[in-house]
Amino acid sequence: MADDTLARWLAEEEVQQRVFEGGPGPGVATPDQVQGLSGLQTMQAMLAGRLPYAPIARTLDFLLVSVDDGVAVFQGTPGPAHLNPMGGIHGGWYATLLDSALGCAVHTKMPTGRGYTTAELSINIVRALGPKAPRVRAEGRVLHAGRQLATAEGRLVGPDGTLYAHATTTCLVFEAR
Repeated sequence: MADDTLARWLAEEEVQQRVFEGGPGPGVATPDQVQGLSGLQTMQAMLAGRLPYAPIARTLDFLLVSVDDGVAVFQGTPGPAHLNPMGGIHGGWYATLLDSALGCAVHTKMPTGRGYTTAELSINIVRALGPKAPRVRAEGRVLHAGRQLATAEGRLVGPDGTLYAHATTTCLVFEAR
């Protein structure tokens, strides 16, 4: 079962990497590019390679693999560049992957003209990543999206279903400039 899941994940990753390679590459979308788009439409355009993806994804070797209303899924490959001085995957890698999934899930709930920023991120690392997890997925799900605050929860799992970390976030919602 885990082998089937990993094979599916790798296939999805390959498709997404081709889309990103054919798109504008890493960067930040301009106001003109996102004008009139809801958060979900913006995320879908990024996923389709019509808008740039976040440069941090290349730096930390993870990518967006799917979005839906209130949900965002990222996939990452922990590697030697992400090690802490003790030889384990740095907690910041877990946190950045989960923060991306949580924040982008919140982003999908933003109407046109609204933005957000992370105000609080809480993460619990429950298992160290090692060779058993060649890929992990962070799935963020919105719990509440209000006019001023949004909350979401997320899980970082391996292809065999092993839970490596879980997190919550509170985001401040505001009028975008």
